[in-house]
Amino acid sequence: MEFMRDFPDDDTCLEWLWRTRYSVDGEHAECPKCGGMRTFKKYVTVTQRQSWTCTHCGHHLHPTAETIYHKSSTSLHLWFYAIYLMTSTRCGISAKQLEREIGVTYKTAWRIFHLIRNELMEQDEDQLEGIVEVDEMFVGGGRKASRGRIPKGPKIPVLGMVERGGRVKAVVVPDTTALMMYPHIRKNIKRGAEVFTDEHKAYGALPHSGFVHDSVNHLSGIFVTGNNVHTQTIDGFWALVKRGIGGVYHSVSAKHLQSYLSEYTFRYNHRNEPRAMFLTLLLRAARP
Repeated sequence: MEFMRDFPDDDTCLEWLWRTRYSVDGEHAECPKCGGMRTFKKYVTVTQRQSWTCTHCGHHLHPTAETIYHKSSTSLHLWFYAIYLMTSTRCGISAKQLEREIGVTYKTAWRIFHLIRNELMEQDEDQLEGIVEVDEMFVGGGRKASRGRIPKGPKIPVLGMVERGGRVKAVVVPDTTALMMYPHIRKNIKRGAEVFTDEHKAYGALPHSGFVHDSVNHLSGIFVTGNNVHTQTIDGFWALVKRGIGGVYHSVSAKHLQSYLSEYTFRYNHRNEPRAMFLTLLLRAARP
C-alpha cells in the first residue's frame, strides 16, 4: 500500500526520476546544449518518448539514459516494484516469483534482478573496525556421501567479515588458505581492529598483520571464551544466507554467487532502515 501510494503508475516513476536526475522543481534544468538553466517541457508524442525538451533549443533530456532502465521495454513502474520487493523481503525473492508477481517472462525477471544486484548492491570500500568476526563457509555441492548422495559439484568457499553491531562483507575466494583470504582481510578490515575467528590455522598470522586476534575452538565444543570472544554474529549471517539460497533460490552457480552475496550483505547492512533501503537503491539507479 505504501509503495502504491508513492508510485501509483509509470508516469509518477518517470517524474520522480526526472526530478531526481535533472530538475528539482520539475520544470527548470541545466541544458547541455544551451549551457545554462532552461525551461523544459514534456510533450506528448506519437512514440511516447520518455524525454523532456528544452523550450529554447529543442534539446532532449532522457531521465532513463545511462541507467539500468536504459532501452528497457519493461515499464518503470515494474522496475521500481521489483526493487521494492527485493528490499522488503528478508531472505530474497526468486526470478520465478518476480515473474508471477509482475507478469513478465522469466528471462526479463532474471535480467532485472541481475542488474539490480550487480549495479546497485555492490559492496562499499569502507573498512570494518572495532570488533570484527571473521569466518568462512561453503556453498553448493551435494549431501554427505554417508546419506547415499553423490555431490553435484564442488563446494564454493566464501569469506565473511562482520562488525559487532555493524556492517558485513562477504566475498567468494578460491580456497580457505591464508594466501587467498588474507588479501581480503587486509583490504576490508582496519589495522588495529580486534579480529575474532575460529581455530582455523589460516588465521594464525593475523597478529603479525597488525590485528588483535583471538579465537574460539569450535572443534572442542566451545563457542564463547574469555572476554565475549565468539563468532556467533557472522554465524547468524551465514544462517540467513544459507536459508535464502536453499529455500528461495535452491542453488546458485559459482559464476553468479558473488552477486547474490552482495544482495544479502546490502540487506543486512540496511536492516534497521527498510524504507531507506528502498530509497537508497532508487537513488543509486538514478545515477548514470
